[in-house]
This record gives sequence, structure tokens and C-alpha cells, in this order.
Amino acid sequence: MRILVVEDDEKIGTFVANGLKQHGFAVDHALDGEDAAILADTTEFDAAVVDVMLPKLDGLSLVKRLRARRSTLPVLFLSARGTVEDRVRGLQAGGDDYLTKPFAFSELLARVQALIRRSARTPEATTLSAGDITLDLVTRTAKVGEEKVELQPREFTLLAYLLRNAGRPVTKTMILEHVWDYSFDPQTNVVDVLMHRLRAKIDPDRRRIETIRGVGYVLAK
Repeated sequence: MRILVVEDDEKIGTFVANGLKQHGFAVDHALDGEDAAILADTTEFDAAVVDVMLPKLDGLSLVKRLRARRSTLPVLFLSARGTVEDRVRGLQAGGDDYLTKPFAFSELLARVQALIRRSARTPEATTLSAGDITLDLVTRTAKVGEEKVELQPREFTLLAYLLRNAGRPVTKTMILEHVWDYSFDPQTNVVDVLMHRLRAKIDPDRRRIETIRGVGYVLAK
């Protein structure tokens, strides 16, 4: 799942983005409202975390613009202003939730997850599985059969992405965008290197992850 973080304070923005990445989300971080509007128009996101006070285009105006374009993107506003009037303005502008700074990351994460659940109208899965592979998103543990497998953060994120798309081919470009959060040179071999490491741990006999020449990879259901 992909989250748009719009925060001009780089320290706060990096804190939020890194926290979301550690929980398996792909994240794009915009520093102003105009850049965020462009990203929202060109990229599919599952939710957005938007600071109210932004340069170029403030958060309220940004969300009003998105709603005018009939965007249903779930939005969590962040603001140092926490009066009832401020919260009401945020909700009236089209926000779905409002969190006052300073905040605990655990609360922000819970609110983002709740927005995604409500938007999808389905409970957010806490485990992903295909074949004999199981991934627990809460405890961040992976198993092949009954054997626990230790994964590095990037390997965990790649496996989660493959499991969410089990049975469907994913290209290297898709993996780059969802695992690294931005586009590398398509000729780079970072996907091959990471896939090699993941296969060595969960698929040494090459039965679970198939390479589709000229396309990418597919994880067997």
C-alpha cells in the first residue's frame, strides 16, 4: 500500500515516512502543496497524511482541490492547531481525520490503518499468505511451512508486495516503485540482487517465485 506524506518540516516528514516504511508501506514525501497535488494526480495512493500549514498551497486548499476533482483519497490532517474550530475546518475541507502535533507515531499509524479499512470497507489483513509462505504484518515474522525465516526490512517489504500480488506478474519497475518508493534507472540491478537474497531464504529450489523473462516475477498462489 502506498501513502502520500505532505509535510514541509523535513524532520517530521522523515519521521513519519520512515515509520510508515518500517510497517510495510511505500511512501512518497512532498514538501509543499503544489508538488503534492501533482503526485496525487499522477500516482495511485491508498491514503495521505497532510500538514495543514504548507508552502505554495496549504493543506486545506490542497484537499479541497482533490475533492473538487472527485478524489476519494482518505486524508489525515496534521496540525499544531488543535481547537475545535480548526478540526472542524479540516473536516469541512474534505479531510477524514485530524491529528494534533505533537503526536505519537503509534496513534498516527492506527489512524492511517483505520482510514484505509474504512475506505476499502474491508478489514485490513494482518497476515499475508500464498502456498506455504506466511507473513505476519504485526509481528513482522515470515514462515515457510513451519520454519521461521529471518528477513531484512527490504526483503520483508518485497515479500509482502509479492504476496499481495500472488498469481499476478509484477515488473521490475513496479517493484522499484513499491519497495524503494521512487523510480530508479530501469537498467539498475537492485531488484535482481534483492530477489536473489529473498529467494535464497524462501525459495532456494525456485518453485515459489517464477521469473518471467522480459516481464518480471510472479509468486505462485
